[in-house]
Amino acid sequence: MNTTPRPGFVKIPAGALVRYPDRLDVRSPSEFALDHLPGAVNCPVLDNSERALIGTIYTRESPFAAKKRGAALVARNIAHIVAEHCRDQLREWSPVVYCWRGGQRSAALAHVLHEIGFQVAQLDGGYQAYRRHVVAALARLPARFTFIVVCGLTGSGKSRLLAALAGIGAQVLDLEGLAKHRGSLLGDLPHASQPSQKAFESQLLAALEGFDTEVPVYVESESRKIGTVQMPEALLQAIRASDCVHIDTPQELRVALLKEEYQHFLGDPESLTAKLARLEPLFGPAVVADWASAAAYGGFDSLVAELLRKHYDPTYARSMEKNFPRSVSAHRVAPKAIDVHAFRTLAREIDAHFGTNIVVPA
Repeated sequence: MNTTPRPGFVKIPAGALVRYPDRLDVRSPSEFALDHLPGAVNCPVLDNSERALIGTIYTRESPFAAKKRGAALVARNIAHIVAEHCRDQLREWSPVVYCWRGGQRSAALAHVLHEIGFQVAQLDGGYQAYRRHVVAALARLPARFTFIVVCGLTGSGKSRLLAALAGIGAQVLDLEGLAKHRGSLLGDLPHASQPSQKAFESQLLAALEGFDTEVPVYVESESRKIGTVQMPEALLQAIRASDCVHIDTPQELRVALLKEEYQHFLGDPESLTAKLARLEPLFGPAVVADWASAAAYGGFDSLVAELLRKHYDPTYARSMEKNFPRSVSAHRVAPKAIDVHAFRTLAREIDAHFGTNIVVPA
């Protein structure tokens, strides 16, 4: 009989995570919701109520009592995890398991998976180590890229142009998509909540790590804040120092585009009015009341045009002058329509101008 003990599961640093696309987060659902490794699956060894219970026993009774109760709960939950998540996995499956600090919660599951025969790894230092890795990487990585900033007044179709560029194979950093916000007073997306700051940064780092540093990355001219989340300083400075392309979209097309993208407000004028009320300190209650009346009676063309003229265009112009000095020499393009074909045409024109050597599909 062979009595030689099997080597234990390996521990890996956060910088080696790229080799482990399968990721098991054993923290509680509430911890997972705040932030987690991109692509991770939540397999809590203690759920929210169980974690709170063990914490209470730890402080009111003793650490020993907490460990006894916790071990029973963890064992039961690991049995469920193995049955649900490991049943169809092959022997070659190589997940990384992590918890808050790389302690007992992740070690317990890693030990069981290792004994089964999987090539499991534990994230050394847990989520806290990963979080430090994210902060450090976002401080140094943006400087390695060449960014091309898509500029243009509100409603000019910057997001549509980015989508068209991605469609022809360009590298695109969709900040508003990651932030789940359009970056303005009316920018909340219907039926979608913004991520936490930490979750936004995790997704941002994953996007940057997926790019080729030898190929330009297109990005929109965003403010420091996109809704409730904030751009990392190094990325913000790198983008603001970059070359620009400017979309000159005619006013009537901008109004039509905004009506398309903000249909949820057209169908709910009261919600729109509530948002516009925040502009009273700038324009006074009488002006905002007129806007509310226009929304209530369906006068959206005139309402949108006036909001652009009085608020959005002056605000954007000031921001560009202050924050994007290269916008004055930007390559300028103009869509002839607001459909997919029109923006695909612009994408090809921009590709030809910047010489990014994208292979454009027919």
